[in-house]
Amino acid sequence: MASSSDLVILERSSNTAVTVHLHGATVISWKCNGEDMIFISNKAVYDNKKAIRGGIPVVFPNFGPWDLGPQHGFARISRWTLTQAPTKDSQGDVSAVFSLEDNEDTRKMWNHKFKITYTLVLRECEFEMNFSVANTGSDDFDFTCLLHTYIQVPDVTKTTVSGLKGLQYSDKLRDGNIFTEDRELVSLAENYDRMYIATPDEHIITGVAGGKSIILKKTNFPETVVWNPWEEKAKAMSDFGDEQYPNMLCVEAGYVAKRYALSPGGKFEARQTMVVSA
Repeated sequence: MASSSDLVILERSSNTAVTVHLHGATVISWKCNGEDMIFISNKAVYDNKKAIRGGIPVVFPNFGPWDLGPQHGFARISRWTLTQAPTKDSQGDVSAVFSLEDNEDTRKMWNHKFKITYTLVLRECEFEMNFSVANTGSDDFDFTCLLHTYIQVPDVTKTTVSGLKGLQYSDKLRDGNIFTEDRELVSLAENYDRMYIATPDEHIITGVAGGKSIILKKTNFPETVVWNPWEEKAKAMSDFGDEQYPNMLCVEAGYVAKRYALSPGGKFEARQTMVVSA
């Protein structure tokens, strides 16, 4: 289990709250009316070294395998700073701000100066994540980034994702080749790892925890990755419960099809909002 000293809790009410682990600024729980909408592996490791399996890991400065460092970059395995403790406004909504800046360890892998600001806002059954990257150095750099959201579902084969019909996708399981999605509602019943390109700013994900739907809204995250490891790959992961793959679906908003170039003094801003609906 995670140590309480590593956790930050945004509590709107006794049954609506978000829990963030400072290792990676990883959201490990989002409860809406007592129902946790976020999947966490029952074998997740909380050693402040390994990436936490599940939740919403922050991917930066690279999505996927990386020649310079660990897969999916260093943000999800770095200790973040709580720069604004959870604060409740007059509407009862709660916000908190986390940040990550370059340090000796990051510069050994990726010699650039940066500051990421991650602002979380919890409303009634709505959760907003604002992600910004500032170039604080004197040279250009480029990156990819993504919010690796694990959604909790009772039966992944009955979950659907909207807004992907007619779009091109790169299928990692078929050598990254490009195909066109022909389904109105995407569902899966096998190992699945596809990056959909130029996706709309909204997806509806049905059949999530509690029989609800999640409306996923995004800004400046032009790609959507849909992933489930299925049985064989789940068993091959030491930090993933062998029988848990039917209870999760990753729907990941990101800027990953190409790298984003940022000049000195420049800022990249993106946002993801998830809304629970009946």
